[in-house]
Amino acid sequence: MEFYEQVGKMALGSRLRRLSDLLTEEASQIYALYNIDMQPKWFPVFYVLARGEERTITAIAQEIGHTHPSVSQIVREMAKKGYVKEKKGKKDGRKNFVTLSPAGEAILQKMQDQLSDVGAAVENAMKETQYDLWKAIAEWEFLLGQKSLLRRVQEQKKAREGSSVQIVDYAPEHAATFKALNVQWISTYFKIEPEDLKALDHPKDYILKKGGHILMAIYEGQPVGTCALIKMKDGSGYELAKMAVSPEVRGKSIGFLLGKAAIERARDNDARRLYLESNTILKPAVNLYHKLGFRKITGPPSPYERANIQMELLLED
Repeated sequence: MEFYEQVGKMALGSRLRRLSDLLTEEASQIYALYNIDMQPKWFPVFYVLARGEERTITAIAQEIGHTHPSVSQIVREMAKKGYVKEKKGKKDGRKNFVTLSPAGEAILQKMQDQLSDVGAAVENAMKETQYDLWKAIAEWEFLLGQKSLLRRVQEQKKAREGSSVQIVDYAPEHAATFKALNVQWISTYFKIEPEDLKALDHPKDYILKKGGHILMAIYEGQPVGTCALIKMKDGSGYELAKMAVSPEVRGKSIGFLLGKAAIERARDNDARRLYLESNTILKPAVNLYHKLGFRKITGPPSPYERANIQMELLLED
């Protein structure tokens, strides 16, 4: 027990498995106490069949939450013992139906005292505990059904890595990275267009001097992402453009952090709206924009051949 106290909650699975192994071993001893030749792992299948209805292996698996191969193996073992029998369906000969055999029915009758005693013993044990283990297990099963432990760990991983990202203003030393990130991203899916080179080769003249902003994402001391806010000619806000993240660090929410920072920068500069252009084949990017609050609109013709969707975010409260 000291090991689990030292390791903590990260060993939850191992600790539950240890408890499961302990209960399974004791269950074997309890069957022996009542002179019943039964393996603990058979009980869920046996209990379902004890209702008297013939069931397919698929139906049993669905009811007890086991896999089809697992239930199939248990049925084979129980059939070898003589506790169950299988037969072809009357209406559908492709399906095998399982029922208790006379020997299985006899075991069921013999188990009645055991079931009563075990139920009472568990109830008494729960009265001695501060927490209701049965309800807690049900709650955990519900929570993990809503969101798996893997998904929860992935979210924590993203949050931790995201906390290591700094969003800073563009500086002259970022010029090469600003262009390289965008060239890499654009050329992966499309072709570099003349309008791209205006901004990538001359960010100071094309973006900054015209009232725009460029943000850089720094991770572990290196610039790994960028986006730009290009001042719109009508003075209503900015175009969110030139967002790119290095493939080596994707999955760390860097695009989302850049987008949030760009929105805050636009708000700080009293912008009423943000506008962007993208392409629907870039599903992760479009999903990111939706997550940031952008909605599809029909805007003016785009200077980019690759653009087939336009989106807007209204910043006014």
